[in-house]
Amino acid sequence: MVTHQQGGVLALNPNVPVLLNADVTFCNNFNRFGESCAKSIKGCASLRVLTLASQQLACVVSIHRRNARLPPQASLDGALSALRSVCGEDSVLLGEAVREQHGRDESVHRCCPPDVVVFPHCVEEVSALAKVCHKHRLPIIPFGTGTGLEGGVSAVQGGVCFSLRKMEQVLDLHQEDFDVTVEPGVTRKALNAYLRDTGLWFPVDPGADASLCGMAATSASGTNAVRYGTMRENVLNLEVVLADGTVVHTAGKGRHPRLRSLICRKTSAGYNLTNLFVGSEGTLGILTKTTLRLYGVPEVVVSAVCSFPSVQSAVDSTVQILQSGVPIARIEFLDEVMVDACNRFSSLSYPVTPTLFLEFHGSEGGLEGQVKTAEDISQSNGGSDFQWAVDVETRNLLWKARHDAWYAALALRPGCKAYATDVCVPLSRLPQIIVETKQDLVENRLTGPIAGHVGDGNFHCLMVLDPGDPEEVQRVHLFTERLARRALAMDGTCTGEHGVGLGKRALLCEELGHAAMQVTSSLKQMLDPMNLMNPGKILQPRGG
Repeated sequence: MVTHQQGGVLALNPNVPVLLNADVTFCNNFNRFGESCAKSIKGCASLRVLTLASQQLACVVSIHRRNARLPPQASLDGALSALRSVCGEDSVLLGEAVREQHGRDESVHRCCPPDVVVFPHCVEEVSALAKVCHKHRLPIIPFGTGTGLEGGVSAVQGGVCFSLRKMEQVLDLHQEDFDVTVEPGVTRKALNAYLRDTGLWFPVDPGADASLCGMAATSASGTNAVRYGTMRENVLNLEVVLADGTVVHTAGKGRHPRLRSLICRKTSAGYNLTNLFVGSEGTLGILTKTTLRLYGVPEVVVSAVCSFPSVQSAVDSTVQILQSGVPIARIEFLDEVMVDACNRFSSLSYPVTPTLFLEFHGSEGGLEGQVKTAEDISQSNGGSDFQWAVDVETRNLLWKARHDAWYAALALRPGCKAYATDVCVPLSRLPQIIVETKQDLVENRLTGPIAGHVGDGNFHCLMVLDPGDPEEVQRVHLFTERLARRALAMDGTCTGEHGVGLGKRALLCEELGHAAMQVTSSLKQMLDPMNLMNPGKILQPRGG
């Protein structure tokens, strides 16, 4: 909350000075600022320092403001009474602990707390609260479960955080239409628990138990994407509250008073507004309901593991398995460094070579032959130690290495932090980029075991580093930028599933190009002319 103004400095609290008219384009703001960080931003007109005592590494965070519009005290005080009149005294919180809780996600980005956190109970309250913020020109930051990985909930200009956890109803389930409508507080696990006795499930699994609207906002993906697609393919309709409080249904509201997906399975009516908001990261509006595509629970699930002599042979097997029509649901890759780490952490004994973890979904009558096809393909490419299982306990044991990969990587250097890269390239370029990336890691003395969704060309380097070592932090930062640009040079993307957030805005400009970024900025300007919706994410600050 804004507390005082002295000289040219406006402060949210005594530990977070904010210099007005900041113009900071430097992205590498890491854990300990001090003299080294000050030198690296030499030449910038002025600097907004977020904190001098962060607990976490701030990878590629740039908080830039030109003519920053922090809410003046009178405006914020006037808004508080209006916010309380909408959702009640108990649902408008100013405490430091709750603000800091809502100022960070699971990423390494620095905590940027909002000035106030509100807890709406329904879309009508969200709309009314947005109108208050619009009137008082207060930034709006949507918050689901805080499991994001790119600083998407950081309130870089202060403002009002809309915590949506109290909106947690499953509203409409239509089993014959294979769709369901949920509020933003419903998580992936909660939905599948609700669906347990219906024979249906929602397969998109990013790993964390994220909110489904949050998954839509980041166009999340996961291990099942090779068969079921990402959130972009599985969101049928959205209810969105715009910055001025207007409520929009992206695929039509229908005749039902609640949001209802189109009963028909296809449409060619007008622009695809749904996909405009999927992946918008809260910068265009607040997602208050989503209608999702559901699938039948597979009759049989088979898991398998196979070791390979090289990255090339593992990827060749993946491509040939996909081409063969085998109903593969997941194909995960671990490099030999990650396999070794998992063996140590989980007391396993896999060969320390590049390894594929596979999962097949299908019918009892057909899967055995299809698994045999995958085994034959793997062996023809030098694969060995092919193991497969049907019962749940053995399947979980086979996949234990993949499930424990993050913690196994951290165990390589106890007390350190981890940061996951997120590039994605065409399958044909995957062996080359992994080989070049591994060479880069060795040459720069970095710890970065690799795990990836090899079925769609997306892989992660789990960078394990000491946030108290500025020199290592700098090497990691430069490595992540080289990796992203390596992916772009191979017709890939800087982010396959985590989103742009704070750290990849400059890379997004390189990826899309000037003309596409102009269109993107124009859409933002039209829907949010005052730049209130989650400012500082995806797009560079206006005028910055």
